[in-house]
Amino acid sequence: QVQLVESGGRLVQAGGSLRLSCAASGSIFSINAMGWYRQAPGKQRELVAAINSGGSTNYAESVKDRFTISRDNAKNTVYLQMNSLKPEDTAVYYCNVIVYRLHVGTADYWGQGTQVTVSS
Repeated sequence: QVQLVESGGRLVQAGGSLRLSCAASGSIFSINAMGWYRQAPGKQRELVAAINSGGSTNYAESVKDRFTISRDNAKNTVYLQMNSLKPEDTAVYYCNVIVYRLHVGTADYWGQGTQVTVSS
């Protein structure tokens, strides 16, 4: 099995910064893409940022130039540095990883979610 543990979400004022972390553990042979999604109340879950095994990244337009995704392959961990936070960034943030497991193949896994609240 694969477990994802997220941390870093909390209440912050507009203009502030947060760093989210997501550590993957378990029977992992390799990790392909890692990403962060978010879901605000009454809205669909949306991709915030993703990073592949080669380090290439992509971002939602709404967070470009404010958020930075990175990964530490030795720790199987992905980070999301969020700067210049806005109230509209308020959401539950979910980590997603695409993992290759021996004898199982490729599958994606989700974290439990971490709440980010930005006050105006």
